[in-house]
Amino acid sequence: MKLPRTTLLLGLSTGLLALQIGGFQRFQPPLRGSYASPGDAKHEFAWSRLRYTSLGGSFGGFGFGRGGAWSRDYPKADIVFLEALRRLTRIDARSYQQVVDLDNDDIFNFPFVYAVQVQTWTFTEAQAKRLREYLLKGGFLMVDDFHGTADWESFLRGMRMVLPADHYPISDLSDNDEIFHVLYDIGQRFQVPGEQYVMTGRTYEKDGYVPKWRAIRDDKGRIMVTICHNMHLGDAWEWADDAQYPEPFASMAFRVGIDYVMYSMTH
Repeated sequence: MKLPRTTLLLGLSTGLLALQIGGFQRFQPPLRGSYASPGDAKHEFAWSRLRYTSLGGSFGGFGFGRGGAWSRDYPKADIVFLEALRRLTRIDARSYQQVVDLDNDDIFNFPFVYAVQVQTWTFTEAQAKRLREYLLKGGFLMVDDFHGTADWESFLRGMRMVLPADHYPISDLSDNDEIFHVLYDIGQRFQVPGEQYVMTGRTYEKDGYVPKWRAIRDDKGRIMVTICHNMHLGDAWEWADDAQYPEPFASMAFRVGIDYVMYSMTH
């Protein structure tokens, strides 16, 4: 049963305040040991981030090394989001993040995968096949933090190796789509910028002026991939404790992420 909207909004605001008061300090790296559950603990949900071979990007680097494009905002964004998920819902979520790649079958142990800077990703045929199998077997992929026309075209080159356009078209999500009303009703959304907004006052990067909320569905209509283009939700999670970063952006980012997680768990 859904709680009244006012109760949910109050709960989110209170939770965000708690995250700010007891959360991470700027430039202080989070300590995994402080937040981790026992390694063999059983939980309802586990978060994972996709590590991929990159052609380079805003963080430069090639291959899987720490600091590659896949690891932008990692691990703080992941840990802060997981703490919010645990505080703002009744989901028994594992309190630490996991990195998965496509060179083995470990990804099949994680129903939800988050990926960033996806304009830089590249796949071998074997990797693309494994990701396709993961999605068609019920997995869920959320992509975030890429901006503008050139990034979109680069993202598509990798995505179409995984899910061909003729069978799995990309569509815009409508305000009434179920995924925006699982827990929080967020039919009305706005662009969520990264921390660069504090310095520039711009909500956009490159030529990504308009946020695009898109998805790829399977043959039964289940959303397999959510595409957050021209926005940076991960940065909003990472800097939610920064007094200079506007609270409405952080709140929207948490609401979207939580609705996406809950959709993935119920579909």
